Amino acid sequence: MNEIKLKKLEQTALRVREHIIKLSTDGGCFVGASLSATDLIVYLYTEFLNLNPTNLDDPDRDYLFLSKGHDVPALYGTLVEMGVLEAERLQNHLSTNDHIYWHPNTQIPGIEFHSGSLGHLPAVSVGVAMDLKISASQNRVVCILGDGELNEGSVWEAVMVAHAHKLDNLIFVVDRNNFQANMATEDLIPLEPLVDKFEAFGWEVCRIDGHNFLDLEEAFADLPYKKHKPSVIIADTIRGKGLPSIEARADRWFCNFSSTEIEQLLQELHGEHTTTLVSETLVVR
Repeated sequence: MNEIKLKKLEQTALRVREHIIKLSTDGGCFVGASLSATDLIVYLYTEFLNLNPTNLDDPDRDYLFLSKGHDVPALYGTLVEMGVLEAERLQNHLSTNDHIYWHPNTQIPGIEFHSGSLGHLPAVSVGVAMDLKISASQNRVVCILGDGELNEGSVWEAVMVAHAHKLDNLIFVVDRNNFQANMATEDLIPLEPLVDKFEAFGWEVCRIDGHNFLDLEEAFADLPYKKHKPSVIIADTIRGKGLPSIEARADRWFCNFSSTEIEQLLQELHGEHTTTLVSETLVVR
């Protein structure tokens, strides 16, 4: 990857993070997880997937399923930067007059499937990948999962089926930010050793820094890692990436910031200062 492409990706990701921050007020959004997945989604849509504003309904397109649907602010922002979604529509977030909501809605161009109930889209992705294999299509299917989502048994059912049917056109990407809701994953139901688990189910596994575009390029360039096997990329990320005041904080998973906090967070994103947060946190027991 040359310096020009790297800079372009970094600038796109920065603008997507700006969109996410602006969505985290007047009702809020799942800002922490969205920020951890931003670089993954930006890279997939702009560099890897055969997707652009003109082929969203093309039978030969690649498919991306955002199984961790609460990360949709990162997807909204990426679709804006691709020219698929008008930036002005983001102002309708949580409005009854639009479909810009907390989770993906297929009424929005570029979104393939409704999601939000964790553990559902791995099976959908397997079904689409199987259909493409049967029809001898060359399309690729990518499913982005949360690490906490891996506690769902339906995920591992899909993993077994994918291996059984040798779906080398299927790629899972795990956003490994080490949190689910307001708890650390390893404090609730430990996931490690995650590489060993996927390998035991017959998948080819790659583990990378999910915020490093050079790592992302190398990881996706080599796909499929092995013929007749599905692949999974475990992307180590930081919840709240880009905002030191909320990075790796269990309590800042869903945020509804004040307008003053939003202004300060946008400045923090650009390295000016950290923000003193006063908005309440959301705790799930």
